[in-house]
Amino acid sequence: MPENPNSITAHPRAVGLLGGGVIGGGWAARFILNGVDVRLYDPASNAVEYVQKILANARRAYRRLTDVPLPAEGALTLVDSVEDAVRDVDLVQESAPERVELKQKLLAAASRAAGPSALICSSTSGFRPSLLQAEMDYPECFLVAHPFQPVYMLPLVELCGGEHTAPKMLDRAAAIFRSIGMHPLVVRKEVDGFIANRLGDAISRESLWLVHDDVATLQEIDDAVRYSWGLRRAVMGAYRMADGGEGMRQTIEQWAFKWPWSRLTEKPNMDQAFLDRVTEQADALVKADPLDIPTVQKRDDLLVAVLHGLRSQAYGPGETLARWEQGLRKRVPGPQLRDGSAPLLTLEIAVHSDWIDLNGHVAESRYLQLCSDATGTLTSYIGIDAEYRVRSGAYYTLETHLCHLGELHAGDLVKVSTQVLGVDDKRLHLFHVITQEGRERPVATGEQMLIHVDAATKRSGPVKGDVRERLRGLARAHEQLPRPERASASIRSPQSAAG
Repeated sequence: MPENPNSITAHPRAVGLLGGGVIGGGWAARFILNGVDVRLYDPASNAVEYVQKILANARRAYRRLTDVPLPAEGALTLVDSVEDAVRDVDLVQESAPERVELKQKLLAAASRAAGPSALICSSTSGFRPSLLQAEMDYPECFLVAHPFQPVYMLPLVELCGGEHTAPKMLDRAAAIFRSIGMHPLVVRKEVDGFIANRLGDAISRESLWLVHDDVATLQEIDDAVRYSWGLRRAVMGAYRMADGGEGMRQTIEQWAFKWPWSRLTEKPNMDQAFLDRVTEQADALVKADPLDIPTVQKRDDLLVAVLHGLRSQAYGPGETLARWEQGLRKRVPGPQLRDGSAPLLTLEIAVHSDWIDLNGHVAESRYLQLCSDATGTLTSYIGIDAEYRVRSGAYYTLETHLCHLGELHAGDLVKVSTQVLGVDDKRLHLFHVITQEGRERPVATGEQMLIHVDAATKRSGPVKGDVRERLRGLARAHEQLPRPERASASIRSPQSAAG
């Protein structure tokens, strides 16, 4: 199912999760960080502790993934029964171990307790939905929603309906998952393993044959993938040809089933000697390429970097990330004036690892970026949106002064507060204070003079309409604040708007 940016979303209020392991915990993290309350049923004594650990990793990754403020986190509540988990929720997601009898029992209990209108999904990696819905009272409300680990980072979720699934439930599920930053893909027909796992299984089988036949080690296979088509397919997929259908035709005629390269349909003898060899090679791979930080965090940092790169091109998973961020901007309230008693909080962000210079702390250019982003928040706050920029104009930076008072490092949480020092019809004088969470002394300040440029003439021109009035109201409130001691006399402030 293609994503439609204009489609109606159905952001859930609360979800019920059956199972809090690796997959269930990943679901919990994705929902909670999207502001959704989670009711978790898992009989394990350490269920909450395990989910909280996954949530902590997800929170860390999201701070690097997006600069858009996240909504207030949803609540995590551990409940004692399936019935409690499914009560008054918008979605039930089952993520129990891959045992068909266990899943059928849980899903039947969920269906019986939730009633005929509840959307119920399973995270199964391979069971057909018709098999799983066989014991349910309301099978029309059930479908498979198969995610990928880590659930809170990877956007794909495969949706597959069973024999009795109502089509509207697929649409409803797609809207919910799209609202939390995922890319729903509807599987056209029921099939064991769905799409992505079948492709992965084919590669895994061929890889094990290469090891079995002493053609390659696991290290060599990993290198063959990650330095070649692994990168290409992460961006382009498997069959997006430069010259479209003609390229596809030529590829099939030249390569498909023409060469006896693969042993795909055969299974190697998994004897103890072979398993020992694979185990030894896997150990050697880890020792040869150790990670300098915990494995989960390193994996997440690499995924963040790839997704950021794809977002900069508005392509594939990067487009999904950008659309999710756009939705967050609409749901998360902007800064509040708070009766002018304090500067405006314009930015909260964690320092990204790629901001660090050779000295181990944040590069100078990133302080300028913080000031620029804070200014962008303020101009959005006073009403300068895409329509205003096209019709009336925008503010452009004329002069910036930075003052460095401390250091920031990767992972530090940063806040920027902004004070309006002066404003007239064309000029806007701002002062930014950059602080690290938990410390009172600023790590930097930034002072800016901006000029309003008219959209039609491309020359300086007066700010217009409601934006002018909002800006002057903000300036009047901030006029009551003390002037920052580091405000520079070399930037000549425009007259105050108090009159």
